[in-house]
Amino acid sequence: MPSSLPRTARRSLPTLSRTAPRTAAVPAVVAAALAAGLLATGPATAADTADTVRIHDIQGNTRISPLAGQQVSGVTGVVTGVRTYGSRGFWFQDTQADDNPATSEGVFVFTGSAPTVAVGDAVTVSGTVTEYVPGGTSSGNQSLTQITKPTVAVTSSGNPVPAPVVVSARSVPSLYAPEGDPAAGGSINGRTLEPGRYALDHYESLEGTNVRIGSSRVVGATDPYNELWVTVKPHENDNRRGGTVYGSYTAQNTGRLQIQSLTPVSQTPFPKANVGDWLTGTTEGPLDFNQFGGYTLTARTLGTVADRGLERETTEKQHRSELAVATYNVENLDPTDAQEKFDALAKAVVENLASPDIVALEEIQDNNGAKNDGTVAADETLKKFTDAIVAAGGPAYEWRGIDPVNNKDGGEPGGNIRQVFLFNPERVSFTDRDGGDASTATGVVREQGRAALTHSPGRIDPANTAWDNSRKPLAGEFTFRGRTVFVVANHFGSKGGDESLVSHRQPPNRSSEVKRLQQAQAVNAFVKDVLEVQRTADVVVLGDINDFEFSATTKALTDGGALHAAVTSLPRSERYSYVYQGNSQVLDQILTSPSIRRFEYDSVHINAEFAEQDSDHDPQVLRFRP
Repeated sequence: MPSSLPRTARRSLPTLSRTAPRTAAVPAVVAAALAAGLLATGPATAADTADTVRIHDIQGNTRISPLAGQQVSGVTGVVTGVRTYGSRGFWFQDTQADDNPATSEGVFVFTGSAPTVAVGDAVTVSGTVTEYVPGGTSSGNQSLTQITKPTVAVTSSGNPVPAPVVVSARSVPSLYAPEGDPAAGGSINGRTLEPGRYALDHYESLEGTNVRIGSSRVVGATDPYNELWVTVKPHENDNRRGGTVYGSYTAQNTGRLQIQSLTPVSQTPFPKANVGDWLTGTTEGPLDFNQFGGYTLTARTLGTVADRGLERETTEKQHRSELAVATYNVENLDPTDAQEKFDALAKAVVENLASPDIVALEEIQDNNGAKNDGTVAADETLKKFTDAIVAAGGPAYEWRGIDPVNNKDGGEPGGNIRQVFLFNPERVSFTDRDGGDASTATGVVREQGRAALTHSPGRIDPANTAWDNSRKPLAGEFTFRGRTVFVVANHFGSKGGDESLVSHRQPPNRSSEVKRLQQAQAVNAFVKDVLEVQRTADVVVLGDINDFEFSATTKALTDGGALHAAVTSLPRSERYSYVYQGNSQVLDQILTSPSIRRFEYDSVHINAEFAEQDSDHDPQVLRFRP
C-alpha cells in the first residue's frame, strides 16, 4: 500500500518477530487453488515416487506447488538457515540444481518448535507440502511453499552451504509483475514464472534459496520489529537524502528487499539504520516471504551499517507578511504518553517548523487515550502539548476543535482521535461562530459580499456515510492581516484492507480507495461552495490524506480546479512524507484554492526516514501572502 497499509496496527511478538503460526491458512489456500485449477489433481506425480522428489519438484515453475497437499518422502538437501523464534523452522537446499531458472532449489520446513538441525547439516525430510498465505487468504498475499509436519533425519554435518544466488541491479528485471489472469480474479498464481522478465517472478523463483546481496543503500529505516529495507538498485527513483521515491502505480521500485536477521536480538542486537545509510559488506541467507513486507532476506550473515549522517530538516521562517500553515500527524498523542514525546514534538514545531501561524494536528487523542470509558474531551492533551511548545521557546498557541461522538471516528478504540487547530494569536485570529458540534454541518453563507462559515470551528458534512468510522473534516475561519483564510483539516480513511504490492493479484486490489474517494468528493464540494460565494476566497485544505499525489483521491480533491496539490510544485524526487516498505511516498498534503497563486511548500523530513521517530509522518508547511 498502495504502497500498502501504513496505518494498520502492529503487534508485539517475542524477539519482535511478526510471523504468525503457519497452519491455519493451509487448508483454505489449497482448497482455493484447487477450485481455481492451480493444483495437480490428476494421476500420480513425483510425490508417488518418493525417492525421485527434489526440492525443485516441490517448488515447481509457478507460485503454487504442483505437489501442494501431498505427502513427500526422502527429500534431500543441505540446511542453509535456522529460525529459532517466531515462525520456527529451517530452510534447506538441493545441492544439484536443475536447468530451469523458474524453479527454486530451496524450501522452508515449518517445525513449529526450535529446530534441532544446524546450518551445514545434510538432511532428508519427509512431510506434507503446503501453501501458507501469510495474513490469511483474505489478505491477497502470495503464498509460501513449505513442508509441514516434517520428519527430519540428519545424514551428515559440517557440509558447505550451497553457493548463494547474487541478487543485484543487474539480476533484477525492471518490470515489476505480469498482469494477472482475469479468469482467475486477477491472480498471477497460475502463470509460469518468467524470472528474467519480471521482478516478482525473479524473487519468487528464489523463494527459500540461499541468496546474497552486496553493499546496498538503506531505503527504509530500522523499525521496532528489527528489520530494515535496502535497494539493490541504487539509482532507481533515488533522491538526494537516500530514499527510493514511489511515484506511480505502474512504476514500482523493483530493487527493494526487506532484511531481517536469523540471529535473535537477545544474542546480537539488530543494527540501527536511517535512510541513506549503507548496509555494507555481504548479507546472505535464505529468501523468505512474509505478511509484513513480502520477499525478505533472512540473514544468516548480516552486513555492517555505515552511517551516512542523515540530518533532520528545518524549514525557513515565514516573513512578517507571510502566513505559515502546517499539518502534522502526531501519532495518537494523549496525556498518558511520556513527557519526552510531548517535548520532542513541541521542539519540532518550534525549531524544525519555525513556529507556523496555524498548525493542523492529526491524531490528537482524548484526555485518557485508549482507555475506553466514554471520555471524548482533549483539552488536557492540548494543554500539555501547547505548554511544551512554550517551554521549547515557541508561541502560546490557542486551539480550536470539536470533540467527536465516542468511538465514531475510527482509530484506536477509546482514543477518539480528531483534528485540531493550533494558532498563534499574536499573528492570526480565529473567527468563532457558535453552533458547531460533532453532528452539525458547517455551511457557507455570504456576509458583506464575502464567504463566511455558519459554524467555526465546524465539521464538513458529518452525516455523509463517507465519514462512517472515520475522522470528519474540521473547518475554521481565520483572519491574517485583515484577510480571511479558510482552513480545512483532514484525516482521511486509512489504507487498511488494501492488498500489498506483492499480492498474488496484479495489480493489487486497493479497496480502501473507495472511501477516500467519497471523502475527497465531499471536501471538494465544500470548497466549491466557498468559491461559488467568493471566487477569490483563500482556502487551504490540508492533513493526512492517506493517499498519493497521483491517486484518484487527489484528483477528486482538485476536481474542477477548486484546489491545487502543493506537493506537485516540488521536484518528483522530493515528493514524500512517509516511508513504507522502502518506498518514500506522499500521504500528507496541503492543497490551495486558485487565489493562492504564489507560495513556498516544504515537506520537512524529520521522522519518516529515521529509526528514532517522534511520529511516523513528516510535517508539511505552506507559506504564502494572502
